[in-house]
Amino acid sequence: MPKRWRPLRRRKRIWLATPLVMVVVAVGYVILRPPVYPADGQTGQSRPGARVETRFGPLESTDRDLLVKVRQAGLWEAPTGQQAQQRARSPKVKEIGAHLAQEHAELDADVRKVAEQLGVVLPTRPTREQETWMAELTALKGDPYDRHFVHRLRVAHGKVFAIIAQVRANTGNPVIRAFAERGLKIVARHMQYLESTGLVDFPRLYRDLH
Repeated sequence: MPKRWRPLRRRKRIWLATPLVMVVVAVGYVILRPPVYPADGQTGQSRPGARVETRFGPLESTDRDLLVKVRQAGLWEAPTGQQAQQRARSPKVKEIGAHLAQEHAELDADVRKVAEQLGVVLPTRPTREQETWMAELTALKGDPYDRHFVHRLRVAHGKVFAIIAQVRANTGNPVIRAFAERGLKIVARHMQYLESTGLVDFPRLYRDLH
């Protein structure tokens, strides 16, 4: 073949190679890209931080956060309620501890069921801050235990009550909305339990809530 055709032949090989390279890159992307998890509560998990559509309606990041926070609340408040039955001096505080332990166990079963429906992964342990609160109570006994138990639990319930109420007001997901309504009733009842002891320091409570 004459030499003048050789550059043209090389260019032709480059043109043919370019589509092949594009195909290889596309196939590699499909194989190596992170999986996309559906969020219908049946076939996969929703990815954190994103709004997803489920068969029950839209699921916002705030909806998922609610389930996570309720789960974490139960992970420290249920065992703390059990502890109060042993360490508290006041019979009233002991009684309230029993109520909290039982009702948080029921709420925990509820939140786990809802999370499974919506494909939300829940934590398996309290936050570090909650673990610190548990350690504080473990170091106390008698009247100091009673006062700190009531204060710490009342502050925690006040914070989660506000979160649940906000989600209830804004969520477009009927499953989350129904769960929030159930949660509001339980948390409100727990605040009433704690306030019935007469040990709530409301000025201190206000400071800690704000």
